[in-house]
Amino acid sequence: MTSSQWRVAALNPPHLAAFNPWEGWSDTYREVVRHGGIPETWFWPYLAGRWGHSTTRVEDLAAETREHPFFDAFWASKAAEFSAIKAPAYVVASWTDQGMHTRGTLEGFKKIASPQKWLEVHGRKKWAYYYDPESVRRQQEFFDYFLKGIPTSVPQWPKVRLEVREKFYVGAMKTENEWPIARTQYTKLYLDAGTGLLDRRPVSEEGSCRYFAADAIAEPAQRLGQEQLSHRAQFDFTFGQPTELIGHMKLRVWAAAEDADDMDIFVAIQKLDATGNLVPFAFWAHFDDGPVALGWLRASHRELDQAKSTKYQPILSHRSEQKLEPGAIVPLEIEIWPSGTRFEAGEKLRLVVQGTDIYTYPKPVMSDRHEDSVNRGHHVLYTGGRYDSHLLVPDVPQKAR
Repeated sequence: MTSSQWRVAALNPPHLAAFNPWEGWSDTYREVVRHGGIPETWFWPYLAGRWGHSTTRVEDLAAETREHPFFDAFWASKAAEFSAIKAPAYVVASWTDQGMHTRGTLEGFKKIASPQKWLEVHGRKKWAYYYDPESVRRQQEFFDYFLKGIPTSVPQWPKVRLEVREKFYVGAMKTENEWPIARTQYTKLYLDAGTGLLDRRPVSEEGSCRYFAADAIAEPAQRLGQEQLSHRAQFDFTFGQPTELIGHMKLRVWAAAEDADDMDIFVAIQKLDATGNLVPFAFWAHFDDGPVALGWLRASHRELDQAKSTKYQPILSHRSEQKLEPGAIVPLEIEIWPSGTRFEAGEKLRLVVQGTDIYTYPKPVMSDRHEDSVNRGHHVLYTGGRYDSHLLVPDVPQKAR
């Protein structure tokens, strides 16, 4: 399994000449078991039946999740020690494995100490891309060079190759010198609850919007006064010129749970074309209608690891539970997993916030589910004035010619 390569490489076995981690998570707790602190309830327990074959004992994955709700020594033992990895690495990630391998693969490339390492990021279905003849050729070149000593083009490979997507299976592969991209201009897009838009300028007027936090099917929309209440909040931004967003996004939002002491928040970044139609992307290995990127947060897990967090990537400590006072307005920082997407002038970025999974598929289709919810009643998002709610996006200018 790809994910185990990180752990083995950290041992630096004497006969490890090189390795090729192809889409593998590296922090089991943060990337599979609890997205933003919200327990994953479908794929993770399913793995026990898929992998749970032994003549002795196998792990009870569901029990482990219940018994270890925070990031403790048990989960630390299942996270890779990147600084110990020295072997040459050809790391392949995808933008499409949101909620599974995307984050961990990119974190691995970023943090391993290997003097010789290369990164490739695609926007396709992961298994199809793995078996694509060109992918197979590149794997063979890499291993021929390091295992057999055969001269190949590996020393001339760009350090980073990544696909900037336009829509499903349409995109351009570009080269870079590092990850994250050094010339990235992190830009704040401020939420405006009054208009449902995102604005480059801070919003002066305070406002709020509410949505049903529980299952949208169980609670139909109601009208309260003049406000149409639904199961989500959304905010749009229209691009005035061609823009490439490549890297980490972050949502900082002020929020309150009216009727609960905790809240589960789900975030999606979507693309709309110039006519307002949703632009689909490949998602996981088998879906054709995926997002640009996803993020999650259970508010009681909102404490940041200040030593590891950056301005564009909040890292949760997951050490304790910090319950909310019902109705109390608190700032939340939500990590949105990396992505690479091109927007033309007139096209839109849409931010979606709701209390349930935004992309769902009929059981028993293999996908993420988060059905152990703490949500009750409504969530309220606050914007403008004192509430600097904003989406931070990674605007990458074209290289100088």
